[in-house]
Amino acid sequence: METSESRRNDLHTVLRYHERTKHHLRRYAQSLGYLDWATQPHPFRSYEGTQRVGLPFVRGDAQIPFAALYETAGRDPVDVTCSSVGALLELSLAISAWKSAGGSPWALRINPSSGNLHPTEAYTIVPPLGEEPAGVFHYNPYLHVLERRAAMTTDAWSAVEGHFGAKGILLALASIPWREAWKYGERAFRYCQLDVGHALAAIRFSAALLGWRVIYLSGVPDESLRAVLGFDRTRWSAHEEEHAECVCWITAPRVEGFPPGLPDTLIAQCRSAVFAGEPNTLSTAHVHWSAIDELIRATAAGGGRESAVPCVTAPLRKTVDDVSASTVIRRRRSGVRYDGRTSISRDDLLSILDKTLPRSAPPFDAAVIDACTNLLVFVHRVKDVEPGLYFFHRENRGLDDLRQTTRTSFSWKRVEDSFPLYQLATGSVEELATRVSCHQPIAGESAISLGMVSKFRPAITEDPHAYRRLFWEAGMIGQVLYLEAEARGLRGTGIGCFFDDEVHRVLGLADDAFQCLYQFAIGGPVEDSRVQTWPPYVHLETGPDAERPGRSG
Repeated sequence: METSESRRNDLHTVLRYHERTKHHLRRYAQSLGYLDWATQPHPFRSYEGTQRVGLPFVRGDAQIPFAALYETAGRDPVDVTCSSVGALLELSLAISAWKSAGGSPWALRINPSSGNLHPTEAYTIVPPLGEEPAGVFHYNPYLHVLERRAAMTTDAWSAVEGHFGAKGILLALASIPWREAWKYGERAFRYCQLDVGHALAAIRFSAALLGWRVIYLSGVPDESLRAVLGFDRTRWSAHEEEHAECVCWITAPRVEGFPPGLPDTLIAQCRSAVFAGEPNTLSTAHVHWSAIDELIRATAAGGGRESAVPCVTAPLRKTVDDVSASTVIRRRRSGVRYDGRTSISRDDLLSILDKTLPRSAPPFDAAVIDACTNLLVFVHRVKDVEPGLYFFHRENRGLDDLRQTTRTSFSWKRVEDSFPLYQLATGSVEELATRVSCHQPIAGESAISLGMVSKFRPAITEDPHAYRRLFWEAGMIGQVLYLEAEARGLRGTGIGCFFDDEVHRVLGLADDAFQCLYQFAIGGPVEDSRVQTWPPYVHLETGPDAERPGRSG
């Protein structure tokens, strides 16, 4: 049982980690300082010695308009089958394309990832699928298969459905910190959590296409989830352990009132089950970052939290409706360079920001955390909106307290009545945006860039596990921005490298009541003609004429 003293110790660990992993103008957070290509982690996790269940690929995407992705009411849910589970995973966590340059191929995925390193792994606990019995499975996106880790009796699965009062599936996410630490050192934990948020939003949007809803189970302790996934009995290679992050119940949208935890029968059966498979080794050598281990322990979920409640009831603003949702999901990419010329309209700006509000609509109806994150907006090229600094207040409360902590010179002028976007100051902010984003030109050459500023100390003081969920919220916002940009023929870029306190100085923040957790940019992309693009699963094609990434043809 957690005591007030242990919570204080955990809070101290979180605050110390967050402070030591800030980037500064004259000092970056601690990392190796170079890329050791000889130890680059393998990009895909697999479990050797498991039975693999092939998942069908989607044949002919449902032509659901992109605009309808946020409005799921009235859509009939599909049945839980091997095909629908495959579609859920394909349109959220699968490979989206192969790229190749100079004969070196790499895979892109539907869900974004910091540095394209993909520390996030997915597990499903599903009912019998055709002739396949119920069980616990790892999703292998390279092969688009489920790897059976443990079997489950029909009675045990019936107890799961009885517990939730509905048919559905469980989907859990885990992180491999080493994947990010290989490149980013101690700051890697932040990026792992952002990627969990990216994945949660990607899963929620994919589920919406199937008429399903996704509910984060806030009352599941890490220890219980580890047991359900068999992590406590898995022989990991040193420093390549996976860490349980969260589990969601995915079901029909009309069912309400879910318990926030897992049934005892499921946990008990998984504790006694035999888990098959050995995880593949990702690297031949490692650098150990003990600060990440400490933070994993300090931010562990203990269960007993209440579910979050979306707080905005305003109707959705009009968005893009001439492209299908699945098309946008599949073609999402991270921009590498922007042209410094492309502008967006005022309506586009307001519509994009509007989709990040915490409504009872995808993705924030997954109820991960009460809204804590707001957006500092650097406007560079928006028609009928003056360049300058703006603030988008997502929290729907506490604006007066926030205004009192920021610069007294800010005007806080509403851009439009009844919409929480405020003009702070006018004038060119391209150079400022570039400087605070680790001098990366994409922040200034974009149409807009954003800083995600979260209510910080109050949230983690109450519950140190909220440190993870704050990053999840930021990652979910990032996924919305990615899709909104892509739907407009633009490109989004998540920016994990920024000078934390320089962003705070822009606002005039003097303490840690609010902290910037993520940066983002949207603009007109400049494509690299040297890079070839290949279909996502070309590597599974057979025959002498099958093309491969990296092979000239």
